[in-house]
Amino acid sequence: MRRLPEPALCPASLAEGKESLYIEARLFAGSESSVAVIRGTHTGLSFLSKNGKTIFEAEAPRKAEVAAASPSGAGNDELNVRDILEFADGVDLSLVHDLLSLQIKLNTAIADEGLAHHYGVDVGRTLLEHRGEDLRTRAEARAAAGSDARMSGCSMPVVINSGSGNQGMTVSLPVIEYAKSLMLPEEKLYRALIVSNLVAIHQKRQIGRLSAFCGAVSAAAGSGAGISYLCGGGYEEVSDTIVNTIATIGGMVCDGAKPSCAAKIASAVDAAILAYDMSSSGRAFVSGDGLVKGDVEATIASVGRMGRVGMKGTDEEILTIMIDKKKGGERP
Repeated sequence: MRRLPEPALCPASLAEGKESLYIEARLFAGSESSVAVIRGTHTGLSFLSKNGKTIFEAEAPRKAEVAAASPSGAGNDELNVRDILEFADGVDLSLVHDLLSLQIKLNTAIADEGLAHHYGVDVGRTLLEHRGEDLRTRAEARAAAGSDARMSGCSMPVVINSGSGNQGMTVSLPVIEYAKSLMLPEEKLYRALIVSNLVAIHQKRQIGRLSAFCGAVSAAAGSGAGISYLCGGGYEEVSDTIVNTIATIGGMVCDGAKPSCAAKIASAVDAAILAYDMSSSGRAFVSGDGLVKGDVEATIASVGRMGRVGMKGTDEEILTIMIDKKKGGERP
């Protein structure tokens, strides 16, 4: 028997005419009240008041800062796959060692927790119970298990990517599992994690910080790229893995952070590993196959435009549905 949802803690409404990432919270206790506003970034507290008195108000960002924080149009992003691979090949690992070792330690720990105990709907544990423990399944299950725990109240910290814990786990845990299974040296794992993290960030800069486009897709494409690099893939193989991933599962929507994120992560990682398998066999989608364009950069820009511009209305409709209202104020 399915348990009915608990009564809402507070009423919620859609803020019209605001940027994609905007949250305004109003709290009341007897005769006292407070207002807090987050906008632009996940930690971007921009306004705080108590009993009508402003406590904090951030300065309006300068035009240059807005431009820097906004998603780039096609061809304007400073990142590109070729430069990411060159950086991963040549960077002095001492410059990134502490961050990447922390990503490995913390994200591995929460995946272990998610597999050891019941969280959410146990997507990670279900994968291992029903599909065995081959490498592909373990890579998917560990990423899903981390999300199982995080989305269902586990307070263990994780190292994020693009402002998201789920994306941080998705870009790292499959790559870590592949490196462990193949008994590859630590240096190779660290360089592969550079690829996976930066490829995910590259895509998210095209899409924007918040979109109806599920971030697990871009993160999984990053992990697929990292796995390809880990297994000896060069520019062509890594690029084909990215294209194959986003061409396959690029339509998955984001409807908030909750237990089903774990299943979306598992599906996205599964698509990314298939994309790598295709790439390693010399198979890739070509220009004209839907949103696929002439090369990896044009394809990333194409899918990014779909997520940033094309899905803007989808994002608003998802929010409207989630607060249990139709446009016009009628109950569904």
